[in-house]
Amino acid sequence: MEMFMSGFVFTFLACFFILPIMFGFARLFGIYTIVNEGQCHVYVMFGQVLGVLKEPGIYFLPWNIGIKAFFIHFLGSCSKVDTRLDQEYLRSQPVNSEEGAPMGIGIWFEMVINNPVAFLFKNADPRNSLSTNVRSAAVRCLSNMKLGDMLEDRHTMSQKVRDEVSPQANEWGYKVGSVYIRKVHFRDKKMISQIQEKVVNRLRQVTSAIKQDGANQVSIITSTAENQAAAEFAKAAAVRPKIVGEALQEISRDPEISNALFEILEAQKLAEGNTQITMIPSKTPMLRELLAAESVDIDEPQPMRFRQERMPIEAPDNDKKGRKN
Repeated sequence: MEMFMSGFVFTFLACFFILPIMFGFARLFGIYTIVNEGQCHVYVMFGQVLGVLKEPGIYFLPWNIGIKAFFIHFLGSCSKVDTRLDQEYLRSQPVNSEEGAPMGIGIWFEMVINNPVAFLFKNADPRNSLSTNVRSAAVRCLSNMKLGDMLEDRHTMSQKVRDEVSPQANEWGYKVGSVYIRKVHFRDKKMISQIQEKVVNRLRQVTSAIKQDGANQVSIITSTAENQAAAEFAKAAAVRPKIVGEALQEISRDPEISNALFEILEAQKLAEGNTQITMIPSKTPMLRELLAAESVDIDEPQPMRFRQERMPIEAPDNDKKGRKN
């Protein structure tokens, strides 16, 4: 048990303390190195580049850069360059259109380091230099363009900027990827307010035109429906006398039915009207004269009254008095 515990403690110390220290000394003396993903190691001694390790993995340095690997960390340097894809966005770069409108352009571009040696030694600050180059290229290539092309054709603008920037970027160790004009806007606030007013007025005009067109369509539909209805009513009015005449002709073939019909129609007409009707028994001529005399007043004129009388109706013998309705 004591041997097991002593072996366990020794293994623990060796794995967690002694082994990392040994690997650290091995890297310090240039025996091996580890290149991570997206990195590049550049070894320089006395102003001379001894080797460039671009692929990720474990490298035995004396095999790659020779015997100088044992002294590289004492007499030289190892620069670790990040070769991952990078991107940057430049906001509101000032550009003037052909019409003289002050415009602002937002430029988004990608870049990656493809030449670590040129990146380290050709330019002291290659990233800022690349950004400045993109700004100046945007001003050179996009100035004096027509306002319509500047607002619509962004692919051509992006291609122009990329073609202008790429040669100089390659000299500094960069490879320019996609370049995209993301935003084009006006920089003058007064111009923006004027454009907004014009757009609002145009929208109002279009809205009123749409409303007027709708009202016109409704009027056309209404008038068409009225014309069709009037035509149908006219046809019905023209056909009605024919239908009534045929019906009356059919009814007149039987005198009894004809007389009954006309009597019913006459009674219905009288019932629907507001005319006052006085029923006078037969064989009473004096009563008729008295009623006629009541309707005329010589001293004081009365409004004209219309009285409709029917032929005397034979009353039963037991009915001695007249009945007024």
